[in-house]
Amino acid sequence: MGDLQSPALLLGYGTEAVALYCESQLISSYVKKLLPIFPELVYIYRNTMTPAKKAAAVSNNPKDYCIATIGSHSALQILKGARDEGVPNLAICKRGTEGVYKSFGVADDILIIDDWSEWDTKVEPELLKRNAIIIPHGSFISYMGPEKVQTMKSMYYGTKEILEWESNRTMERKWLLDANILMPRVFEKPEDIDCPVIVKFHGAGGGFGYFVVRTAAQFYEVKNRKYPDETDFNIQEYIIGVPLYIHYFQSALTGELEIMSFDKRYESNADSIGRIKAEDQLAAKIHTSYTIVGNIPIVVRESMLPEFFGMGERVVAASKKLCGKGLFGPFCLETIVTRKLQTFVFEISARIVAGTNPFIDGSPYTALKYDVPMSTGRRIAREIKTAISDGRLAEILG
Repeated sequence: MGDLQSPALLLGYGTEAVALYCESQLISSYVKKLLPIFPELVYIYRNTMTPAKKAAAVSNNPKDYCIATIGSHSALQILKGARDEGVPNLAICKRGTEGVYKSFGVADDILIIDDWSEWDTKVEPELLKRNAIIIPHGSFISYMGPEKVQTMKSMYYGTKEILEWESNRTMERKWLLDANILMPRVFEKPEDIDCPVIVKFHGAGGGFGYFVVRTAAQFYEVKNRKYPDETDFNIQEYIIGVPLYIHYFQSALTGELEIMSFDKRYESNADSIGRIKAEDQLAAKIHTSYTIVGNIPIVVRESMLPEFFGMGERVVAASKKLCGKGLFGPFCLETIVTRKLQTFVFEISARIVAGTNPFIDGSPYTALKYDVPMSTGRRIAREIKTAISDGRLAEILG
């Protein structure tokens, strides 16, 4: 073989360049055998090599890898899914939250930290050592932020670039409109309001802080009284109908789009305020809020499924024109279905959503397709397991 450093240096180049180098320099057949798994070698080299550290060995055995996620949001489902598929898992918990994952017993190992600022010094080295693949969820993105995700060296499931399109409301709207998705109107300023609207502040977690008004005067009255310091908000037409959250999975390996399940959110106090008479609400000055406290499973009319499949397929197709590999893995279209069965999409989550948690043992839809209980968390693990076994891991990494 000769000098082992020479082949390592080739990892900074593309597959075709290495093939040409092998032919021109008559490098041994050992290096040529690496070409089928070259994408994985490149990924590991570029993300983990330092002058003092060599890349982890490439393996087609899923047990040589680890599925890791932050202990929150949908971690229980993700960890159980990994275990069900025979892939080791790791829960990353902020001190004080680890008891949940010990109690349910779904974590193979738990890494406890005091603060998320320890990610670079304590978490990432451990992830690299374990060949860990990070699974992002809502809390992960909230704690880390899209910018931090871009700089992570650990293997990451999904397309990192799509996060910017999801988190920026202007970019998100362009993406969905380009996919021919029906959306509520958006008002540039309060003075343009001419119908009931819902006001959402950027980054509002779990619906906290949303409010509904129908005039500019009402907008300023609520905002100045409750949120005087907030300046980054979105004013969106309030569509009357049934909130419906559609959970998809797009396979990067097969190209198939699957509908995994549906849910609606249980919100405080919007879902309980109806128990109070309107006159009593007015007398008590009760204002509606939309803070999410849980999720309720839904089975939809079968005649609506073709429309929902079409919406998901168009969103995926449009994403491929926006960035890299486009959208793949789990995602959710957050919709309102009107009495005329029009489906308005008001948001997209380009990752697993907490609304899939009621389906840890599978949904009515996954029961039709799979012969084992298939949650979204398990579907992620199966995709990763297949990619590793088939030598296609680079295809599902961001």
